[in-house]
Amino acid sequence: MFSQQVFMQGLGLGASLIMPIGAQNAHVIRTGVRGSHLALTVAACVAVDVGLIALGMAGFGALVENSPALLAACRWGGAAFLLWYGLRCLASSWRGAGAPAPADMPRAGGARKALVTVLAMSLLNPHVYLDTVVLLGAVGSSLALEHRSSFAAGAMAASLLWFAGLGLLARRCAGVLSRPAVWRGIEAFTGVLMLALAALVLRG
Repeated sequence: MFSQQVFMQGLGLGASLIMPIGAQNAHVIRTGVRGSHLALTVAACVAVDVGLIALGMAGFGALVENSPALLAACRWGGAAFLLWYGLRCLASSWRGAGAPAPADMPRAGGARKALVTVLAMSLLNPHVYLDTVVLLGAVGSSLALEHRSSFAAGAMAASLLWFAGLGLLARRCAGVLSRPAVWRGIEAFTGVLMLALAALVLRG
């Protein structure tokens, strides 16, 4: 049975967890400015969140919470990826490279590379599992059985609305954000953010 009140609770909690600037959000902004594979990037972010929320609602939160090997693998793999990505962004900012136009994007393997990058950004981060599978799963599972689907739908809707809106906003503002000085600032901010996130991941 659908409950609008429970749906809004899921929407609010999901939004509060997804809106703070993180690896996914920074990557969506960069993709929107670059104008390459934005729809694919947004769809992948939403699909990952929807899948993880569904797993949490199915009771997989305890499995993740009690799996040191899984969390350790995510921690070290995620930290290595974020470190590489952050250094890459800082190097781009240092060189003063401008935001490439869509026509400058490599055709071969472009979509595959974009998909691999966003999946790595989304999945190689233990905080993603703690937010979606553990936290949202725990809150949703504590509700009455007939209200769980409403809560899950709200949390999933938050992901869809946020990533779609963020990507469209970045694309609409691409003319300003792709200016050399602004783009260098975006690259530098993204690089510093990725290094900070890598450090936080390693600290657990």
